[in-house]
Amino acid sequence: MAKAKTIKIKQIGSPIRRPESQKKVLIGLGLGKMHRVVEVQDTPEVRGAIAKLPHMVEVID
Repeated sequence: MAKAKTIKIKQIGSPIRRPESQKKVLIGLGLGKMHRVVEVQDTPEVRGAIAKLPHMVEVID
């Protein structure tokens, strides 16, 4: 069985003074504090969440 592909996401922007919906997306990705890095499965849902926050997160290698 093939291993699920994962991606690393780093938070680069602060959730302060952001809409509540953007804060909830950050928490859903497992982020919330600056410069935190999480590894999540590469799914269309995660890619969509990243697309909503291009100013606050970056995909790292």
